[in-house]
Amino acid sequence: MWEIVRAGGPLMWPIIFCSIVAAAIVLERLWTLQDRRVLPRELPQKVWQLIETGQVTDKVIAALEQHSPLGRLLAAGLANRHRPHEILMERLEDAGRHVVHELERFLNTLGTIAGISPLLGLLGTVTGIIRAFDAIQAAGMGSPRTLSGGIAEALVCTVAGLCVAIPSLIAYRYLRGKVEGIVVEMEKHAVRMADALEAAANADPPAAGVESGAGEPQRAARASVAGRSLLRSSS
Repeated sequence: MWEIVRAGGPLMWPIIFCSIVAAAIVLERLWTLQDRRVLPRELPQKVWQLIETGQVTDKVIAALEQHSPLGRLLAAGLANRHRPHEILMERLEDAGRHVVHELERFLNTLGTIAGISPLLGLLGTVTGIIRAFDAIQAAGMGSPRTLSGGIAEALVCTVAGLCVAIPSLIAYRYLRGKVEGIVVEMEKHAVRMADALEAAANADPPAAGVESGAGEPQRAARASVAGRSLLRSSS
């Protein structure tokens, strides 16, 4: 392996560096973009139940913000649940842009590596050919060994650049598509939550005896239990 790196010349080092960075990004994104970490299946149902039973509190919203990317989006909607529908949707869009930016972290770097790796290989090819012609000019065509170093540098750099670029491009396309799928699912949940909040706001208010007096401590206790449940699931 060391002989191959030496044969590839100095441009092998940036290609190797690109390969290490690309591998680290792919592994980190595959771990971060797991469905159970980004789109927990049980979370939307818990939020709908909290909305329907009127147990949304600041503690619940804070727990949602620490839960997952989907939780941060839903928390932004719950924090603006008393605002008009247009403002609520604007806040959801703003929160969605921040969440998407976080989901796409490092993907531009991975795409850049996929683009520049073959160019580095091509640059190594050019420098290898130049080296071969310099050897011909200095020693003539009498011995094939005068060409072997430059030709080896040209071929090894080309192969190394392509070996880094092809997997990086495949991983970039896959991760980009995964993020787009996650965004679509988050949009569905955001719209559904906005509809649930609007339905809850338009629902008939409960009776005075249920809203106040003995009913209030039970509702506060249920909200506290819901907040603790979200906090445990986020840890």
